Amino acid sequence: MPQDRSTYVELGYSGDFGLTALAEHLCSPDRPTVDLPTALAVAAGSADGSDGEEAVELGEDARRLLDGPLPDEVLHTVWLTAVGRVFDPADHGLDIRAWLRSLSDLSVNRLRQNRRSYVPPPVRPVRDADLCREVVAEIRGMAADLAGACASPDLVSGLEQVVALADADVGFRLFLRALKACSVRVPKERYDRFLGLGERLGYPVAVVRDGLGVDWPPIDTTRRDTSWDFGLSLLAGNAHQDWRAGTARREVQRVADSDEPRQSPGTAAALLLEDALRLLHSPLSDDTITTLWVAVSDAALRIDGRDWLRLVTDVCEERLRGAAPTYTPVIPPVRAEGADLVLPEVRETALTVADRAISPHWQPLPARKVTAALEQVVGRVDPDLGFRLFLRVLRPLSVLVTQGQYERYQAIGERFGYGEHHVDEIEQLVQWTA
Repeated sequence: MPQDRSTYVELGYSGDFGLTALAEHLCSPDRPTVDLPTALAVAAGSADGSDGEEAVELGEDARRLLDGPLPDEVLHTVWLTAVGRVFDPADHGLDIRAWLRSLSDLSVNRLRQNRRSYVPPPVRPVRDADLCREVVAEIRGMAADLAGACASPDLVSGLEQVVALADADVGFRLFLRALKACSVRVPKERYDRFLGLGERLGYPVAVVRDGLGVDWPPIDTTRRDTSWDFGLSLLAGNAHQDWRAGTARREVQRVADSDEPRQSPGTAAALLLEDALRLLHSPLSDDTITTLWVAVSDAALRIDGRDWLRLVTDVCEERLRGAAPTYTPVIPPVRAEGADLVLPEVRETALTVADRAISPHWQPLPARKVTAALEQVVGRVDPDLGFRLFLRVLRPLSVLVTQGQYERYQAIGERFGYGEHHVDEIEQLVQWTA
């Protein structure tokens, strides 16, 4: 992220902000047109967010556009597109610069309610040469689609000028607003690059993702597109002592609905469903499956293992019917690849925890029984799933991990295609050597 542009990170936004957030608020299907009093009222409401702190971004966006050497017609074109043409200042006797000045003044007045001596600081445009080139390249890559959908032959040139002459940050957000307001769909690969640019600018993911039409590829459970845990092991990691049988379905829904920004809609549910189906249709006994769930969830919810998996399956299938109706889940075949790497790690740990238990103070579950169940998953169901569940039981069993073990775990994670932070979740258990 450019060092001269960090206000929105400090303020902790969860969605869009500044001028583009205002455009989004105004661009509502419920409002085909907006009059000047309504536009100013919406702007005042935006500026009042976070006790007036959101006025900082609105005012700075307006001043960055005003201070840049941009022709009035460029400012007018990009504003009209961003707001879906529902509010044109010219229809109310204001040129575009007068409108932007009114937004700047409104934001300053709001901030002076908190600090009467407030004076807006000099604008801090983002003009990193490499970033500008990359944003302009993305705009040009969508030029034909934008021109066709937005019916404005000057839009692409105008967006490029905002990036090059005023500010790459506000230019990129206006570009995203144009894509959303004109319902232009983008390929998944380009969307991934948008996320990368957003990360460099310090955006919340929602600035790029929310409202953007993406041509998602079909769900592929071999492509996880997540840096963290997933599937049944993620569900177990979310378990806590306040879980109750009556709310269990809602807890599963939270994981099934938690697609990562780069995942096709429904991927989280498909990954969880695949794990559940593997165990549900495995040769493992009911007692073994129950042992697994109680262990990996740290006894947060004691429930019959196969009944639990049926509930998980039901929730995931419901999610997939809505998010990816063409996806057809299958019962994955038993896999053996990787078992030779995982089994020695489980057995080595089993020797060190033989006298321990999950939930040692209430209905203790002996560690020997847990590690035996994990061995069955690794050897008879799926080494990948077995290894993820193994990582989950290390904490409740208070296992201390040597640096050598941790390095082997990371190598196994790479072998299974885990994201960069998956194995890192146990880093607090590692005994680092000097």
